[in-house]
Amino acid sequence: TGVQMAGWFNREINSIADLQGLKMRIPGLAGDVFAEAGGTAVRIPGGELYTSLQTGVIDATEWVGPYNDLALGLHEVAKYYYYPGWHEPGSMLELIVNRDSFEALPADLQAMVTVAARAANQDMLDEFTARNNAALQDLVKNHGVQLRRLPDDVLQALYQGSEKTMRELVAADPMAARVYESYKSFYDGARAYHHISEQAYINARDVVIDGQGEAAR
Repeated sequence: TGVQMAGWFNREINSIADLQGLKMRIPGLAGDVFAEAGGTAVRIPGGELYTSLQTGVIDATEWVGPYNDLALGLHEVAKYYYYPGWHEPGSMLELIVNRDSFEALPADLQAMVTVAARAANQDMLDEFTARNNAALQDLVKNHGVQLRRLPDDVLQALYQGSEKTMRELVAADPMAARVYESYKSFYDGARAYHHISEQAYINARDVVIDGQGEAAR
């Protein structure tokens, strides 16, 4: 789905103080980080999000992005839509297969499974990339949704909480440490190149567009 949104809130988030005690549906490690920042992480299934927001069981929820969130109708029960999705910057589909069973397949079927998994993941990313903006415009223009950016102090607190959570995780589990080091090694290299490729291009384009005014968009 690409970079997701931070979530839907039934109140404005103007500073880290507004997270204190706020009940948000946010599972997994992100929930642990949210709790570190002072919030209350609630774990409920997706099918209960609408009614939970509507009845006040939760004050906020993360889900996916505009395309998927519009279909779920979350804009009907919460009007503040925050970004960026600090907890899910590049979600991918995952296919988990028993290794012995996979290796027992003929080579041609192994190749089919691999290619099909890659195609499904890319197709999903392409669909969300193509449809997210139109869905966001619909939410803002036709449904009165307030699009907001999380304040800097909130993002800083979430970053610090993420670092603390990961340190504790890798210290407690050797396998987690191996996975983290592998991810971190790739991330550092990709991030360094990203600064002079995609990010540099976007920054340069923004400078040109801002300099020429709205007519250049």
